[in-house]
Amino acid sequence: MSFLFEHKFFELISRENPRRSFSLFLVLIVILFFTDCLRIKERTILKPSSGKWVEKTLGRMSAEEKIGQMIVCSFSGYFMNEESEEFRRIWRLVKEFKIGGLILFGGNVFETAFLINSFQEMAKIPLLIASDLEFGLGTQVEGATQFPPLMAIGAIGKEEEAYLMGKATALEARAIGIHLAFAPVVDVNINPENPIINIRSFGEQPEEVTRLGVAFIRGCSDYGLLTTAKHFPGHGDTNLDSHLELPVIEGDRERLEKVELYPFKKAIEAGVQVVMSSHLWVPALEPTPGLPATLSSRIMTDLLRRELGFKGLIVTDAMDMGGITNLFEPEEAALRAVEAGVDMILLPPSPERVIRRLLAALEEGRISEARINSSVRRILEVKANLGLDMKKVIDSRNLSKMIGKKEHLRLASRMFEDSLTLVKNEGGLIPLSAHAQKLAVLSLSSDRGGYEAGKTLAEEIMKRSPGAFTFFADFDTAQEFFTEALLNLEGCDAVVVGLFSLRKARKGSIDLIEEHAELVKRIISLGKPVIGVSFGSPYFLKHFPEIPCYLCAYAWSSQAQEKVAAALFGEIELKGKLPVTIPGLFPRGHGLVLPAKKEKKRVR
Repeated sequence: MSFLFEHKFFELISRENPRRSFSLFLVLIVILFFTDCLRIKERTILKPSSGKWVEKTLGRMSAEEKIGQMIVCSFSGYFMNEESEEFRRIWRLVKEFKIGGLILFGGNVFETAFLINSFQEMAKIPLLIASDLEFGLGTQVEGATQFPPLMAIGAIGKEEEAYLMGKATALEARAIGIHLAFAPVVDVNINPENPIINIRSFGEQPEEVTRLGVAFIRGCSDYGLLTTAKHFPGHGDTNLDSHLELPVIEGDRERLEKVELYPFKKAIEAGVQVVMSSHLWVPALEPTPGLPATLSSRIMTDLLRRELGFKGLIVTDAMDMGGITNLFEPEEAALRAVEAGVDMILLPPSPERVIRRLLAALEEGRISEARINSSVRRILEVKANLGLDMKKVIDSRNLSKMIGKKEHLRLASRMFEDSLTLVKNEGGLIPLSAHAQKLAVLSLSSDRGGYEAGKTLAEEIMKRSPGAFTFFADFDTAQEFFTEALLNLEGCDAVVVGLFSLRKARKGSIDLIEEHAELVKRIISLGKPVIGVSFGSPYFLKHFPEIPCYLCAYAWSSQAQEKVAAALFGEIELKGKLPVTIPGLFPRGHGLVLPAKKEKKRVR
């Protein structure tokens, strides 16, 4: 039953009398029956596990094959020659070590589908294909639909949009051969200094994170895509990146229950099929000093399996991250994760050595065959539920129909637009006037190589105000260029500053660099109208709270920049609400509403 239709219809019939409600209910059943019949070709249904295939397959597997099923390695969906080192690496992992799955990192549509089919043909047991699809299939695959980050969904606040995003993600992912999304992030971002979660979270309020996360899970699950609640037991309250070191989550059990654990409990109740561990030390849950949650049986087994009743797959976060590798050798870390209760080891630095170490531990009696069988049985059951026991390759003829559909692109466009959040607009600086003002557009990227980060923003503004002055800077831009830019601002009536700082693993920060924050302050001191636009973290405002106008876009993509340019000139309505608090300045839920200028035609 469609989540959206079910929600709205039962809201309607709840207002009717019992006899009338029963009649409406019968109408609902008929509508849903015929609707499902019409869309059956589009929809992928998860089926009950084929227990006979699972047990037969498990019974025929050697110990090495069973352990191989617990290992998941990476691949790229870009062309690779069969004689290339990369292709031979994957061939060896699939054919010789019989790993259980692959994770896609980047690719093109047809090349990705071709390679997935090729690897599936190699595999004795069907591969589970996964990918980080936090923002849709376009997160990884060029040409697929890319949605805004989850914090932008939090700014919209509608379950319907989260559900439809999940549906679109599922349809595109399954069409290309992906079975499992490592999404959604259900971490509650209560720490403004968090360098790795931030805009990946729906927000800072556990109930809102849960409400939107569960809607996304349902959207994916209704169309056959497995989902992952991550990063258990909660990565939102840290100022460290676990790709670099081991963060510590402080707080007693009562706080953890109310904040970190709450979304995971509800996701499990909603039927999420996979939970991903985090490389964090949580003293309230694991008293052993410095022991990551991934390697803790108290957290993985006692809490997640027994107390929360999770029966699906437990997977690790990437095992090549500093939160693990700084503490343990890869082989020992993988063994400890299995002992803790994990089913699948993701991205071990040395997969062949890890398999051999787990096999030796089995022979030594450090881990039992029953323990290995329990994980492998769960893995095979998931593959059977996906129908991989019957068909493991996809029909590539459907790709041009399913990937990047207009319906999906329109949905993404609407979400980029509806999420824009106007935090400040003193003196009514926006909407801007294209004819009465000489504008300056500055693009400041805190990343190396980000010199042209705001190129689309500048181009879109210049379409509307052709005489605009433009300036670009990145991490490495020298101070003398800032001085020159300030001189060029003297003849301008208003300044638009695009602020960029990408969220990257191992970067250690998502904040602005000091030089760019100081430049914005110097521009404000000139006394000119300044409009700051955050294409990333909403917390940038803390550096210059005196700025008269501030707009949050949450995303750095070209789609976001196009929508911002339209919003600055009053072509679209601004109505998003902050999903997080900007400490000392604005609370969660704040956002100014600015109607569109009806007489203004949009630039095409």
